[in-house]
Amino acid sequence: MSMESSSTVLSSSLAVLFLLFSFTQAREFMVGGNANSWKIPSSGNGSLNQWAEANRFRIGDSLVWNYDSQKDSVLQVTKDAYEHCNTSDPIAAFKDGSTKVALHRSGPFYFISGAEGHCQKGQKLIVVVLSPRNGAIVFAPAPAPVALEGPAVAPTSGGHSLRNGFVGAFAVLGCLFAIVLL
Repeated sequence: MSMESSSTVLSSSLAVLFLLFSFTQAREFMVGGNANSWKIPSSGNGSLNQWAEANRFRIGDSLVWNYDSQKDSVLQVTKDAYEHCNTSDPIAAFKDGSTKVALHRSGPFYFISGAEGHCQKGQKLIVVVLSPRNGAIVFAPAPAPVALEGPAVAPTSGGHSLRNGFVGAFAVLGCLFAIVLL
């Protein structure tokens, strides 16, 4: 094999491996960006939904809530129950204080607080999971900038998957480079 064709194979392999490692790892999202976000919003009716709109969720990702199980709960509901804050017949009810929900399909997921009156005061969340097209990676347009009041939100763990992808890609690059030189 010539050096030129080895270089082409190496470049192509690295590009494919980088994409695979960088974009296939599932991520966990702390709802609202930090551990104390599952509560009645202090400013307006949509701060949890503003957080959700600023993130891109994929099949396999998970949402994580931390809350006082004596005072609150998380209900996964239908669109109609979400719109009317109906807590009577949820798809799933979580009352453990540390809830993790896997996003197993594309499309919208609706969540409301199970505490009386909290949903009506804005403690609810819509998360939309992106749909892959024919197995291709889908890049959604960036959200419009939103002016938020209050302290900065702590970063989520989303950066770990990209860093892990780089580490994996460079490890494979090193192995392939060693093989080509031998």
